[in-house]
Amino acid sequence: MATAASASPAAAFGAKTRRPGPSPSPSPASAFARPSPRASAAGRLHASLHLGGASATGSSIVSNASGIHLAAPVLAPLAVPKMTGAVGAHKNVLLFHCEEMRELAEQVVARNDDIELRSISWRTFADGFPNLFISNAHTIRGRHVAFLASFSSPSVIFEQLSIIYALPKLFISSFTLILPFFPTGTSERMEDEGDVATAFTLARILSNIPISRGGPSSLVIFDIHALQERFYFGDSVLPCFESGIPLLKSRLQELPDSDNITIAFPDDGAWKRFYKQLQHFPMVVCNKVREGEQRIVRIKEGDPRGRHVVIVDDLVQSGGTLIECQKVLAEHGAAKVSAYVTHGIFPNKSWEKFQPDNGEGPGHGLSHFWITDSCPLTVNAVKDRQPFEILSLAGPIASALQI
Repeated sequence: MATAASASPAAAFGAKTRRPGPSPSPSPASAFARPSPRASAAGRLHASLHLGGASATGSSIVSNASGIHLAAPVLAPLAVPKMTGAVGAHKNVLLFHCEEMRELAEQVVARNDDIELRSISWRTFADGFPNLFISNAHTIRGRHVAFLASFSSPSVIFEQLSIIYALPKLFISSFTLILPFFPTGTSERMEDEGDVATAFTLARILSNIPISRGGPSSLVIFDIHALQERFYFGDSVLPCFESGIPLLKSRLQELPDSDNITIAFPDDGAWKRFYKQLQHFPMVVCNKVREGEQRIVRIKEGDPRGRHVVIVDDLVQSGGTLIECQKVLAEHGAAKVSAYVTHGIFPNKSWEKFQPDNGEGPGHGLSHFWITDSCPLTVNAVKDRQPFEILSLAGPIASALQI
């Protein structure tokens, strides 16, 4: 029995038999005869129907010039799958946090209705080791989950790592760790054999966060101190490096003398980090020179005369370099001097060194000292003290959670 596959194309479509007659001699142009466009379209349609390229929901009989009767399908539009993470889509994120970051986490949630705050019980056993509990853990399956961390001291890192390693294993859709301040490596110098790079150690630990159902975990860090540290992370984590500089730029636009701002960098390292984001401002670059046994800040290039000069760096610890920079800018005629750092660390209450100018000029103090809330313990210490002002990372974090 002949099958449909072995039948001729004409028979397959029910073609009529033509009467025999003399065959005309082929002309040179028709020596290699080609099928008519209509016949080719019919063949492609036939193949498309068999291969599932279209869906026929109905048909009608039509006849072409060659007498072939075709069943013209009524084509229904193909269903297009909805793409996760498409442009304009919003992720519903469950945000956990350590105790230090409670206030910032609440601000993040207030910025975006698609983020929901969740809690963890931070308890300890009698021997001092963590006794942790993730509330309603069964309800986070299949959800996007984030954790807002603060590694403000070595004593709080272990308990948070325990949570960070546990959350991705709860069958969640994706996991994001927000660590605004990457703390290690701020003072490390690899100069002698035996020096240990603790920043590399922490990066390795974070690079081994378990994967979730959606794949590798994401890691959000703001203004990492040493640029080479971004290469410390392995391929099992997706680091996302953000900056607090857009917060500063927005704040500077609100100042009454916003058209008289000059940016100063205390050293070449700060210039390398930030000059591209601030290149539309006039700039002053300072550096440290050695005089005898002292290292003194000097202006390397730029003119601060008559300008409101804002010193920009990624972090401050003792504050000695910022204060020396403030003095040299005042000596060279700056009208005002302010400062910005993303991470205000201030060990041993070193923030006490910074005084407001009280309108008496930059020789007496700073007009403004802006820091972000990446280091919550510092925020609690200086939030009501002049010249400090807090620029919140809540908005940038909320936006990063939608990536």
